[in-house]
Amino acid sequence: MKSYLLATRHPWVCFLFLLPLLAAYEGGLFWLGGDQAVRFRNGADAWFRWALEVFGAGHVLIAPAIVLGVMLIWSWWRWADRPEDPVTAWFGMAFESVLFAVVLWQFSRNFGPIIDGLGIKLQITVRTAPAAQILTFIGAGIYEEVLFRLGLFGGLVLVLRVIGIPGMVAIPVAAFAAAAAFAAAHHIGPYGEPMRADYFVFRTTAGLYFTLLFVTRGFGIAVGAHAGYDVLVGVVVV
Repeated sequence: MKSYLLATRHPWVCFLFLLPLLAAYEGGLFWLGGDQAVRFRNGADAWFRWALEVFGAGHVLIAPAIVLGVMLIWSWWRWADRPEDPVTAWFGMAFESVLFAVVLWQFSRNFGPIIDGLGIKLQITVRTAPAAQILTFIGAGIYEEVLFRLGLFGGLVLVLRVIGIPGMVAIPVAAFAAAAAFAAAHHIGPYGEPMRADYFVFRTTAGLYFTLLFVTRGFGIAVGAHAGYDVLVGVVVV
């Protein structure tokens, strides 16, 4: 059991878990949209690609190549202690991702009474989504975790530790900062939603939840749970 708990946090297993999700997302969008697949991209994926285009790296495969490249370099760095049975860990991660997605989904369905107690009216709409929207939910799980957990949270922890702040302080500070940025990002730009306190509070809470998964269960499960939650919210009809 201990070996499995450690295996899910290893970058090589996370790479193997991320690979089919990323392939399904990128391949699915190309199959559905072809040259017009860009219209299905949103959130962190769109921001990431916009930044790459600014630096002249606008090819459609650059973004996933960077993500996989980072995971491969991380895996190479940790190659000596890689798990002996990544396949078993992969299936366990899939199960955990579904479990943690359902936990957050159920929490979101019961979040109203909690937030109403703070004097904020919560409104959550749930709709049936076609295949293209399901793919965007998967993409959100991938690229938002790359940006806000692997990049922002991980980077903030590293910076804070370098300047001498102890981990017991650096980790929660970085977690709250990354979660707040995750929530705020949904209200920024031409496609952002109007700012609402209820959405911001819930998304900050969700960001902390995904950060907890990232720290305790690994990057792959954080991605899987995020994607699974988005699909549940977008597809399941209440």
